[in-house]
Amino acid sequence: MKLSFLDPLYSRPGPWASVYLDTSRDIGEPDKAIDLRWRHLRDELRAQGTDAATVSVLDAAVGTGRDLPGRYGQALFAAHGQLVLVANLPDPPVRDTARFGDLPDTMPLVVQRAPDIPYLAIALTRGVSDGDGEGGNGPDPENPGNPEDYVSVVAETGRWPVSRVAPGRRLNRLMPVEEWPRTASGTARELDELADRHRAETVVLCRDEGDTWLSGVLVNRLPIHLRNRVTVVESSQEAAADAAAGVPLAETEVARTLDGRLSGPDRLQVDTFLAQRARHRQKSEGVTAVVTALQRGQARALLLTRSPRLPERLWVGVEPSQIALSAQELEVFGVMSGRAEPAAAALLHAAARTGAELVVVDPDRVPLADGAGVLLRYRGPADMAAE
Repeated sequence: MKLSFLDPLYSRPGPWASVYLDTSRDIGEPDKAIDLRWRHLRDELRAQGTDAATVSVLDAAVGTGRDLPGRYGQALFAAHGQLVLVANLPDPPVRDTARFGDLPDTMPLVVQRAPDIPYLAIALTRGVSDGDGEGGNGPDPENPGNPEDYVSVVAETGRWPVSRVAPGRRLNRLMPVEEWPRTASGTARELDELADRHRAETVVLCRDEGDTWLSGVLVNRLPIHLRNRVTVVESSQEAAADAAAGVPLAETEVARTLDGRLSGPDRLQVDTFLAQRARHRQKSEGVTAVVTALQRGQARALLLTRSPRLPERLWVGVEPSQIALSAQELEVFGVMSGRAEPAAAALLHAAARTGAELVVVDPDRVPLADGAGVLLRYRGPADMAAE
């Protein structure tokens, strides 16, 4: 996963106020609950020395995603009286937190974005266009439809799992069932263009249970490169055809398909890392290996579990490569004015500013010392030979 979305937080100096808040609306009187949680966090920020202007801009932004249903959270970052980044989280934070410090507390935000898989969801359903409100006729392969039947194609792009709180672009098409064999080709072209613009790695096609005819016609008209990415799943008509604004299309089916996966680039990074670790384990895993690679500008990607065993603090200087396990180690590099920062914040700051990516891995599939590893970036053949 690329970390460029953090650039607004690393392109200006701190100190930063970082807030993670449960803003779920699946309870009675959610606004009161959110206000109470925020009141405690606001007091914490003030106790940590946050300036009044910064607290004020956060106060205005907390809980603004009132149109989102269900359980979710919010991450907010502000500095010097300016609100710089607000992001809705697909899950509430494990606990509400507020921190004021030189570096933004970005780790919970980044972990919730992983694995960041771009996808295209398609809900393919039947209905009746005469306005009787009874829904569609059951699928009949021998008699695919009648003049009153229509085919509904609703497609939506997304990046899993953030799409649960930030659905992408949506496409809606409605056409008579009797014309489906002819019109499906045009729909397939539109879907291909949408998937291409979004660089979708996976297509989740959600159809009415047992209606193989509708989905078969569409899949057979998709270009081969897109057809090979399709996963067909079945759902009730109501669930598959939910097109309410702000609600991710076929959310349950997308989750069932993508949970536990890595994105294509991340899978490549992990495979390369495993080959590297087989040769050089000490330089590949553990906090010491990660810090050493960041110091040398050799970190191509950091690999972290969702709960890595990091030290409480790391020492940093002004430059992104100035990161160390202790003040004494930093002084060896000539940095006499280092400061201690929370380890997670320091690692992500150094990684993002040195161009490294992040892969969040399952510790059962990729066990790592300290829950941390690093894929090295080689500058040339001489570096590889030296390894």
